This record gives sequence, structure tokens and C-alpha cells, in this order.
Amino acid sequence: MAQAFSLQPLLELMQTRTDEATRKLGHLIAAEQSAKSRLQMLEQYRTDYANQLRTVAERGLTRSTLKNYQDFLARIDEAITQQAQTVKQSEKSTAAGQEDWQNQNKRMKAIDTLSQRHDARERLREVKREQKIQDEFSARKYAVRSTKDID
Repeated sequence: MAQAFSLQPLLELMQTRTDEATRKLGHLIAAEQSAKSRLQMLEQYRTDYANQLRTVAERGLTRSTLKNYQDFLARIDEAITQQAQTVKQSEKSTAAGQEDWQNQNKRMKAIDTLSQRHDARERLREVKREQKIQDEFSARKYAVRSTKDID
């Protein structure tokens, strides 16, 4: 009878941890892409607003209108700076998530390799056991024939 792999609970735990790390990494990648998308949107909005200021300035504008445009551009620049920091933090989190996933995956593969080796040894034992039974059966059959031939 095949002997159970003694580290099977550990293998299952490592598979669960690897799955969790994979899900976490997926969420981190999605969050990073979302942050980059927001940054890109802010940058495009700033470019559009600056172009609008140039167009209005060509036709002439008052000081208060110019100040309003400049204040709003300053707020957009601040939002861009904050979003750029969010992107950098998100990239760091994603990199840490990738490292965690790689470590979990490496550990799981090590235990899985042990499991595969165990299975191979058990299959070899089973083949040898079946061969032994077959050899004994053949030996008995031959012994029975030999005794019949003697009679």
C-alpha cells in the first residue's frame, strides 16, 4: 500500500499562500495601473487647461481671470505631484508583492518537488511489489507443473 506524503498539509498550505500572494499581486498591479491612469488623466487635463489659457490670453484677459487660471493650474500641478507620489508608492507595493509572490512560489515548488519524488518512490515500490507477487505466482505455477510431471 502506498504511503501518504507526510508533508502534504505543508504543500497545501504553501499552495494556499501562493494563491493568496497571486491574488494580492493582481490587486496591486490593478491599483498601480489605476494610479498611473489617474496621473495621465491629470496631466492631460493640465495640458488642455494650459492650452485653454493660451487661447484666452491671445484674445486678452483681465488680471483676475489670469490669476484664476494660474491658481487653478497650481492646484492641478499639486494634484499631479500628489498622484505621482501615489504612483511611486504603488510601484513599490507592486514590487514588494512580486517579491512575496516569487518567494511563496519558490517555497511551494520546493515542497512540490519533494512530493513528486515521494510519489515516484511510491510508484517504484508498488511496481516492485507487483513484480514480486507475479514472480511468486509464476514460481508456484512452475512448481505445480513440475510436481505433475514427476507423478
